[in-house]
Amino acid sequence: MKSMMGTKKRWKGLVIWVLALVVLSMLVHFLFILGLHTRLFSSSGYGDEHQNTTPVKSKLTMHDQQRDVHPSHGSKGTKSEHIKELMEELKTTIPKVNRGNSSDRSNTKSDGLRMSIPDHQQEQKIKANSGRLKDTGKTTSSLKGTSESQNCELRFGSYCLWRKKHREKMNDSIVKKMKDLLFVARAYYPSIAKMPSLAKFTQEMKLNIQDFERVLISTTTDKDLPSQIENKLSKMEAVIQKAKSHRVDCNNVDKKFRQLVDLTEDEISFHMKQSAFLYQLSVQTMPKSLHCLSMRLTAEHFGPSSLGMSEWLNSNRRLSPTLQHYVMFSNNVLASSVVINSTVMNAKETKSQVFHILTDRENFFAMEFWFFRNKYKEAVVQVLNVEELKLNGPGLVDPSHLSLPEEYRISINKIDKLSGILSSTEYVSVFSHMHYLLPEIFPTLKKIIILDEDVVVQSDLSFLWSLNMDGKVNGAVEECNVKLSQLLKYLGDEIPKEDSCAWMSGINVVDLERWRDQGLSKTFQRLVRKMHGQEGLSETASLGANFLAFQGQIFTLDNNLVVSGLGYNYGLNLGTIEKAAVLHFNGKMKPWLDLGIHDYSRFWTRYLDQDNHLLRDCNVNMAK
Repeated sequence: MKSMMGTKKRWKGLVIWVLALVVLSMLVHFLFILGLHTRLFSSSGYGDEHQNTTPVKSKLTMHDQQRDVHPSHGSKGTKSEHIKELMEELKTTIPKVNRGNSSDRSNTKSDGLRMSIPDHQQEQKIKANSGRLKDTGKTTSSLKGTSESQNCELRFGSYCLWRKKHREKMNDSIVKKMKDLLFVARAYYPSIAKMPSLAKFTQEMKLNIQDFERVLISTTTDKDLPSQIENKLSKMEAVIQKAKSHRVDCNNVDKKFRQLVDLTEDEISFHMKQSAFLYQLSVQTMPKSLHCLSMRLTAEHFGPSSLGMSEWLNSNRRLSPTLQHYVMFSNNVLASSVVINSTVMNAKETKSQVFHILTDRENFFAMEFWFFRNKYKEAVVQVLNVEELKLNGPGLVDPSHLSLPEEYRISINKIDKLSGILSSTEYVSVFSHMHYLLPEIFPTLKKIIILDEDVVVQSDLSFLWSLNMDGKVNGAVEECNVKLSQLLKYLGDEIPKEDSCAWMSGINVVDLERWRDQGLSKTFQRLVRKMHGQEGLSETASLGANFLAFQGQIFTLDNNLVVSGLGYNYGLNLGTIEKAAVLHFNGKMKPWLDLGIHDYSRFWTRYLDQDNHLLRDCNVNMAK
């Protein structure tokens, strides 16, 4: 008997110890989670509304390598960004405390690498101006709208401009009214449902809410609403009015309203990101009509229509150094055709013109057959496959794939005395790695003009061949809204002159002899390797290396020669565009895309052959 009692005591003691261990383990986990949660708020600086981040990403578009560049205001960006990303993932478990400003301060990653260029006295000026802005509600609301627009453009680039231009008015007023009434009914329902004396009214309210939900699930426009909708609206309005007449806990209603607002904001953010993604997808995807054209041309290249191509390929004029040689990198048949056609159509004399198109294996046969079948007055066109180039010396760059001119979206923060920070966005295009093989690809040529595939020529360019560049290598248009001194973080150890401007590709007059003498290709490669080894510079190595390689070697062309921004700037003057010698569709809204800016697309489509049967068969839209 005693042994049985002893055994029971031992079992009781063991159970108590097990229970104690379980409780302690739960407490340890709880304290750990609480400590992590507190540490995230206290040490990461998450509560700081003005902390900046430095997202580092890059994406390639189909037609160009387009990056967003946005340098941060300080050196803490990488660490703080990591913390903020973690906080974003935990967002659903952390309640929103401050509803005073619901704007997104996490500097969400956009479609690429971003770089903002701050004023070094920015914070002091903003604090000084903030006092004046508090007194004028009208000015403040105006600035808020401007700030929201600028934040959108920083996050999503030209998508925000496109969305603003193509936003449709809300015409379905009854559907909108139904959504508003449903919103209010949902806010009052939880408080009404807690009152036992209102059980019958609670059921009535629930049925009305469900009825509205069923209608709105299947209907988005007024014309699709059921015939008895007016009766439903009257019932819902009466229900809401009755709910408001009862004494409910205002805190519960307020809490429900806040939850619904949060859900709405999250839904808006989701749809915003989704539409921005679809915009980027349409920008980066080859249109169906161009894919059709490429496939049709490739098929006909190997058919009976290609008879006589060998004679066309053996033209003796293609590498004569005495002629005017234009070079282009492109994988777009239609775009390269417009560049050549516009140049030829506006030239006084075409017999001396030779165009060299460097493309990849995938588009080579389509490109070659197109230019065999289509004549451009007396000009000669040569198509080269970069993947089959046999270079004499050791290649500085692996020519196994085609790299097109690179574009960077650079956002610059400026200080206005009255309104504080103002952001401006510029798209800067520079040479790709493939451009630095040109002296080796064309060893007999002395001078060339490089044209990007997104330009249109509207005047005779023959005067550029007699241009005296004062011993400089690259004749280019400068973009002085972007100073090299603002890009110091991306130039490594080099310190450029304070007034040095960024130069643009698009149209470049290049002295290949001096290029070889100066060894600029090797200089570029050395700079790229050096910058890839520096932390944070790998994504922008090409940008910085381009500017540094040609430092002191840029001959500035007249800014009136080229009008840039036709691929992102809606505010360009049409009269100025008409008079310009060259139009540059830099930006994401290229003229061959459905997203191209309609007002500018006609300057591009006028150089398409309206009678070409392949364009008609593939439904290439020439009347944009």
